[in-house]
Amino acid sequence: MNAQETNALPYKGTGRSLPTAPYEERSWPEGPRWRSFNGGPPMPEPPDDDEADRRLGPVTVPRQPPAEEVRLVNAALLLRRPLLVTGRPGVGKSALAFRIARELSLGRVLQWPVTSRTTLASGLFEYDAIGRAQSRNPWLTPPREGDGDGAASDEAARDIGDFIQLGPLGTALLPYRLPRVLLIDEIDKGDADLPNDLLTLFEDGWYAVPPLVRVRKQHPTVTVHTADPGGFARVEEGVVKARAFPVVIMTSNGERAFPEAFMRRCLRLDMADLDAEGLAELLSAHFSDRLGDMQGKLIRAFKSHSEESSGLAADMLLNAAHLVTSGAYTYSEGDDAEWQAVLSAIWHPLNADGAGRSD
Repeated sequence: MNAQETNALPYKGTGRSLPTAPYEERSWPEGPRWRSFNGGPPMPEPPDDDEADRRLGPVTVPRQPPAEEVRLVNAALLLRRPLLVTGRPGVGKSALAFRIARELSLGRVLQWPVTSRTTLASGLFEYDAIGRAQSRNPWLTPPREGDGDGAASDEAARDIGDFIQLGPLGTALLPYRLPRVLLIDEIDKGDADLPNDLLTLFEDGWYAVPPLVRVRKQHPTVTVHTADPGGFARVEEGVVKARAFPVVIMTSNGERAFPEAFMRRCLRLDMADLDAEGLAELLSAHFSDRLGDMQGKLIRAFKSHSEESSGLAADMLLNAAHLVTSGAYTYSEGDDAEWQAVLSAIWHPLNADGAGRSD
């Protein structure tokens, strides 16, 4: 790949927001014909928040991203495929989603944390049928004073859209002009059927909302809540169709294998532990130059403790740096018993028996 082709790739991995045109005028690299989608009228520009800055820190130094990260993120963007990110806890798997969103100005990240009880339906939408039934019961919701005969308020209460909330996955598949970034965190903790349940959704880029399908003749267009704070979206004929396939980042700690059919539809990025340079970039992003000469000393001590404990999470280094910069503690490489006790407490092994972990 020559330099001109490399410059044309959307993701650089620096973490800096790239200059962009207004949302309505921005273009996006064309994907394969078989990965094109034809959702309805485009949604307005999604909201943004400060979560990326909170997670990544205000960028003050250029980041030198691993070549494999840049390569696979761009491949996932161009091919419209989910990216499965694996690695030990604390290597920055989840942070990748926020870095992509900030660098490419794609709005706030939609987060879907997975547990053993997570189902596909919970990621798509929730329907409060009980709440709707209660809202239609005059004994439970009498007309308010000033509503006259209560007809207007009763009609509003019966609006089924008031009781449907799209989840992070469901919101990501709304017809945005540009893709939303969806973080499916720790997918390996979910039910064994969850990866297979995602296959058709990732292939087709649409899903039905059965409560809206059942009333589509009476209410062909319904406004529902989304996973964005205060967000709303119009759903036509009870079906949500994507226009731009979302940037899907799925994280895994490598606790289990996934079905071959699922892996065939994903790209996989294995993230290694941060080296000294990566740790320095992490500290600089959050603390600028406040650490001074202590930065190198902290990194050396952290790497030494990490080797003794079979690996520590990078955010543990941030904890130590905060204690130093807070003024509550003075960094010492000598026999300062109090400081060494604090380090032992915050740089503890990642497993319960204290022997570290190797996965």
